[in-house]
Amino acid sequence: MDYFAFFDLPPRLVIDEDALRKAYYANSKKYHPDFYTLESEEKQAEILELSTLNNQAYQTLADFDRRLRYVLELEGALADEGQNQLPQTFLTDMMDINEALMELEFDPDPETHAKTQQRIEALEVQLLQEYWPVVQQYTYPCADPAQLAMLKDFYLKKRYLLRIRENFSKFAPL
Repeated sequence: MDYFAFFDLPPRLVIDEDALRKAYYANSKKYHPDFYTLESEEKQAEILELSTLNNQAYQTLADFDRRLRYVLELEGALADEGQNQLPQTFLTDMMDINEALMELEFDPDPETHAKTQQRIEALEVQLLQEYWPVVQQYTYPCADPAQLAMLKDFYLKKRYLLRIRENFSKFAPL
């Protein structure tokens, strides 16, 4: 079942988080297995399934990155893991940052650490500035292949930067 439809929300990337939370809590009460202990096994199984769906759907839609991935999967825009491609200019920037991370690993330096952190933060800000208007305009299903391609790039770049940030966090400033 479509998670947006399950919560009666418009299928968008920018959602009303209060409405999502209210729908989740209403469904949590409605589909709580304890209220169906006297029902048939089939009904209990159905309620358990709906309760599980409620939790999975909420966890997905409540987190922007998971919601973006979910929407891209609905659109059929993501290839299998390792098959998605990023622009070469972005990968070149990432290679430079990865080299700085290797330097930090072998030669911890507060100045290199600070510069690398600033560069990562600047790339994250630039990414949001570049793609946020497209995110705000999106509705499902996407009629514009260029918009969908931009959302896919945004997701992949954001994910790559997250991995960079996780690696960077291993190197505490001196």
